[in-house]
Amino acid sequence: MTGWEFTGLLALGAVTGFLAGLFGIGGGMIMVPFMTLLLAAHATPAEHVVHMAIATSLATIMFTSISSVRAHHRRGAVLWPVVKVLAPGILVGSLLGAQIAAALATKWLAVLFACFVGFSATQMLLNRKPKPSRELPGAAGMFGVGNLIGVLSSLVGAGGAFVSVPFMVWCNIAMQRAVATSAALGFPIALAGTVGYVIAGWRELGPPNWQFAGFIYLPALVTISAMSVMTAPLGAKVAHSIDVARLKRLFAGLLYLLAGYMLYKGFIAR
Repeated sequence: MTGWEFTGLLALGAVTGFLAGLFGIGGGMIMVPFMTLLLAAHATPAEHVVHMAIATSLATIMFTSISSVRAHHRRGAVLWPVVKVLAPGILVGSLLGAQIAAALATKWLAVLFACFVGFSATQMLLNRKPKPSRELPGAAGMFGVGNLIGVLSSLVGAGGAFVSVPFMVWCNIAMQRAVATSAALGFPIALAGTVGYVIAGWRELGPPNWQFAGFIYLPALVTISAMSVMTAPLGAKVAHSIDVARLKRLFAGLLYLLAGYMLYKGFIAR
């Protein structure tokens, strides 16, 4: 790894951590394209570059989410009962999503993801008020939602906030609490997804070495994680100091950027 690459990974970690605290996301929309460029420069086989970028992104979320959720928890914003009922479905979905991603072409994953995220962003931006009587579904429904969050997150290397935050807001949970709870959900998503990508990558690339564990690029994981855990609390502080309407607009804008990037990747992919 060159000095410029190391500096770039430190900067990437700083931005990723801040966004994790601000929006409850894992930062995959930034990490995945950057990691794709870095791995391509290292002559990584083209058919594995995106999978490695996604896997490394998920692995860093394990560390970023811990720092972010601690900051939100100190403000009493994390809804731990919601985390408890969503986590089992998320674990199953994340493991499954990693195996699906290893088997499917990038093009179709990217286009499907872009459409879904674009729809979620529009719903958030329109700021439609949910029915006052609407509540979170029962145990079976929450398990199903958790599965969906886990699968989609593993497919694209994200922390799941693009699904979990709109879902919780739709169920009459306040925006700041939805963001904080999504940050807590990032850890089981990342943990299960990371395990899944290690297993899938082991089959494709062989046993781990000092650079790769399955599809995970270890030097980038260490560098990004070290920086992101320091900036996540700052993002959480900002999230609790701005008004809800502005936070929704910012979050919707972030989702549109993610959808646009993934749509672009889908069009250029073979």
